[in-house]
Amino acid sequence: MKNLHLKTNSSQLEVVPERGGIIISWRVQDQEILYLDEERFANPQLSVRGGVPILFPICGNLPDNTYTHNGKQYTLKQHGFARDLPWEFVEDHITPDSASLSLVLNSNEQTRAVYPFDFKVVFTYQIQGNTLEIRQQYTNLSPEPMPFSFGFHPYFATREKEQLKFEIPSGEYQDQNTKTIHPFNGNFDFSQDVIDAAFKQVNGTSATVIDHSRRLKLSLDFDEIFSTLVFWTVKGKDFYCLEPWSAGRNALNTGENLTILQPGSDLLTRISLSANFF
Repeated sequence: MKNLHLKTNSSQLEVVPERGGIIISWRVQDQEILYLDEERFANPQLSVRGGVPILFPICGNLPDNTYTHNGKQYTLKQHGFARDLPWEFVEDHITPDSASLSLVLNSNEQTRAVYPFDFKVVFTYQIQGNTLEIRQQYTNLSPEPMPFSFGFHPYFATREKEQLKFEIPSGEYQDQNTKTIHPFNGNFDFSQDVIDAAFKQVNGTSATVIDHSRRLKLSLDFDEIFSTLVFWTVKGKDFYCLEPWSAGRNALNTGENLTILQPGSDLLTRISLSANFF
C-alpha cells in the first residue's frame, strides 16, 4: 500500500489511495490536526476511524441499508462505498508554497451491483499555508439522471473536549438517536456516551471550533450545497467529528436535499479546513 505525501513550507498531508482515497494525516506547524485509530486502520476488514473518510453516494445510513430504484431494491451500507474502495492517483502539482494531488474513483461492476449508475469522481487535495482544500468533481456517465449525496467525516484530535467551543451556523440540532430537537448555544454535554447531532438546513457556509486545550482555532468552510453538518463523538476517545454532508441520512429514499445530476453533467464543489494556533 503506497501512501502519498505532500509537503509545503508550513504543512504536510498524507493520503492513502488504496484505502478509500483517505487523508490520514494533516500537519500544520508540525502539529497533527487529525486523529487516527492505528489499530483499526491496520485491519482492512474494519472501517477506518480517523483521518478524513469520504462519503459517497450516501451520507449516513438507510433503513435496513436498502433503497429502491426503478422498482428494484438495492443494498447500500452506511456512508456508501467510496471510503472502502481503492482510488487511483492521477497527478500532483508541487511548489514551495502549495502542493496538490488528484485521485479518481470510477464506477465498476462492484459499485453497479449496489448503485446502478456509471460515474467518475475526481478529488483534488491541496495544501497551502495553514489551509487544506478538497475540490470535488462528480460526473454522471449514465444515460439517466443520477441521485446521490456526498460529504466528509473528518476526525479531529483533541485532548479535552470540555475545552471545545463551537460556532455553528444553526440554532438547533436533531439528536440522531432519539430524533429529538435541541437548542444549540455552542456547547455539548460530553458526559454522554455518544453524541450524534445533525444540524439541518444550516444558514451559513462556515463553522469554527476553538480548542482551548490545544490553543487551536479550526475553521471549516463549505459550499452552499452542503445542507447539513453532523457532530459526532464517543466518550473516552480523543476525537470529535464535524462532518459536512450535502444531504441528511436516507436522502436516497426521501429525496430531501438529494443531488440529481443529469446525464453527462458535472458537479464541482469544495470544502476547506484552516488550522490556526494561538
